[in-house]
Amino acid sequence: MSDAPYRLHESLGYRLSIASRQQERRLDDGLRTLGLTRITWCVLLAIGNEDLTQPSDIAQFVGIDRTATSRALRQMESDGLIARASGQGDRRTRRVTLTETGEHVLAEGTPIARANAHAMAARLSAEEHQILKDLLDRLIRAEHKALKRL
Repeated sequence: MSDAPYRLHESLGYRLSIASRQQERRLDDGLRTLGLTRITWCVLLAIGNEDLTQPSDIAQFVGIDRTATSRALRQMESDGLIARASGQGDRRTRRVTLTETGEHVLAEGTPIARANAHAMAARLSAEEHQILKDLLDRLIRAEHKALKRL
């Protein structure tokens, strides 16, 4: 271990956090115009684009716990974006679907999300963009494996 002082602005974690916050802030600003948060946007994507209907699958896709998912689903149901129904045969099972309003908001949010993704990607060449994605995927997979071992 080095005796050199730790330099915050030189750390990978700090740089990842700053880039992430910049991207998230821009996305949050756009989604707010639709009455959405980043989590509710991700839930809309899970249901509308990935055809996920079970809260546990939605939670895993979004990367949040079941409690946060339940809270988001309750709010989204109240806002008329989703409908929840008991499963057939097992009343504990909940099936989640988009309402017509939810489908409309998903369609309105898609250009906002695409523009946000483009704003970040446009700062890199196509090759740099792919390299960064590959490196981030490698870090995510390695961390996921490390957490599974715990």
